[in-house]
Amino acid sequence: MLNVLTITAFKALHQRSQTEHLARHGTRLAERQEDSFELTLYAVEGFYAETWRSRGDEHILFIHVFQKPAGLGDYLRLVQLPHGL
Repeated sequence: MLNVLTITAFKALHQRSQTEHLARHGTRLAERQEDSFELTLYAVEGFYAETWRSRGDEHILFIHVFQKPAGLGDYLRLVQLPHGL
């Protein structure tokens, strides 16, 4: 049986464990840039996680976690639907 991690339990993890969990169980949805940062959005077991890195750096500075769809607003402009939809 799959052991689902809640958003509260995810937030309680050390950042290294959060990063490992995203790599194993997260679905990468989108990437974007904001100022000097590279952001990557993941869907994870009922919530979203956004990793923040300095541009060109592999080290994650922090992980922003949220559930409300309003947090997806900055990514919507990146979505391109196929012609005819």
